[in-house]
Amino acid sequence: MNQFLEKWGEAAYTTLGFFWMAVWAFILGYAISSMIQVFITEKRMQKVMGNESGKSVLLGTFFGFISSSCSFSALATSKSLFQKGASFVSSIAFLLASTNLVIELGIIISIFLGWQFVVGEYVGGILLILFSWLLIRIIKPDRLIKKARKNLQRKKKKEHLDQKAFSEKIKSTKNWAKVGKQYAMEWKMVWKDVTIGFTIAGIVAAFVPDSFFQTLFINTGNGQESFDFLTLLEHVIVGPIAAFLTFIGSMGNIPLAALLFGKGVSFAGVMAFIFSDLVVFPVLRINAKYYGWRMSLFILFLLFTSLVITSLLLHYGFNLLDLIPESNSTSITEKEHFKIDYTFYLNLVFLAISGVLIYFGFYKGKNVMHHKEMAPKSPLLEKVLKWFAIASYVWLTIGIILKYLI
Repeated sequence: MNQFLEKWGEAAYTTLGFFWMAVWAFILGYAISSMIQVFITEKRMQKVMGNESGKSVLLGTFFGFISSSCSFSALATSKSLFQKGASFVSSIAFLLASTNLVIELGIIISIFLGWQFVVGEYVGGILLILFSWLLIRIIKPDRLIKKARKNLQRKKKKEHLDQKAFSEKIKSTKNWAKVGKQYAMEWKMVWKDVTIGFTIAGIVAAFVPDSFFQTLFINTGNGQESFDFLTLLEHVIVGPIAAFLTFIGSMGNIPLAALLFGKGVSFAGVMAFIFSDLVVFPVLRINAKYYGWRMSLFILFLLFTSLVITSLLLHYGFNLLDLIPESNSTSITEKEHFKIDYTFYLNLVFLAISGVLIYFGFYKGKNVMHHKEMAPKSPLLEKVLKWFAIASYVWLTIGIILKYLI
């Protein structure tokens, strides 16, 4: 019993340590994302994404890069762009870029996994877009695209277009109030995922033996660094399944990805795990509601196929260039998290910035209205996640008490 209680305390301490490592990165990423979403309108984006040319795909990728990393926000925005005239391929490029190429995700990955995985994330995000574009050109799903656009046109609403210049908008106190409200909305979109993801990461680090990962991901552990093709293929297929079972998005999954790599999972398998936030059932259901089930299943096939190919190519490419980092399970779980170092000072600075944004949004601009469309979430799933998040806080509170009592 004492051993279980010790592990409970260790799990809670690890979770809080993981989150402390990432606080400043979350605040920085969501602050930048909020400013971009207020000062650069969706209407301006869709005007230049109306065909399937390389330029439209490039612009869709760029606008995704400067957008929000939340999958539900990305789904709603890409749907709106497609509905308002953007081509299907540029909408897919936006969707993939906004969940794989965003600034905040790169910062979090650099903290937990290192620069090689950041490079893999950004190069892989571009490859995902290119392979999806290629598959669309080969398959030519014109009838599906036409039907999906027709379904969306029935729901199209007229929207006000803000024609003010960027220089004028950025000086407006009202717009900074919107930034503050958007910043709070970003946290509201992800708090459950982040809470559960970081809690699971701590539990996995403390309780789950290496043998479990060696069973789930074949030929891992025991210092295994070389993998044959069939092993890598199994890893990139199991990675998305493991991501699906966590029920959380990519931001919350990064600590888990770091633990998987520490347990000996291949570079390809970890990258596939990170890329998998758009091939899980909640996303499938939302796409079906927007475009119909046939188009939703086509998008699933498109993204999953691109994900598998991309993850394998990244592994072989990085291996050829000798860029795959060595697995080190002690690099995160046994690190002293709470000490006076650059993380401590960065957290103080960005917590102050967070306070300023909240002040603008909910005190200075409390009468300012701001709303961003979100993909329709399942009420049942959201309720389940909420209770899991509350249970996580209870688990962490008791665990920290145990940590310093036992």
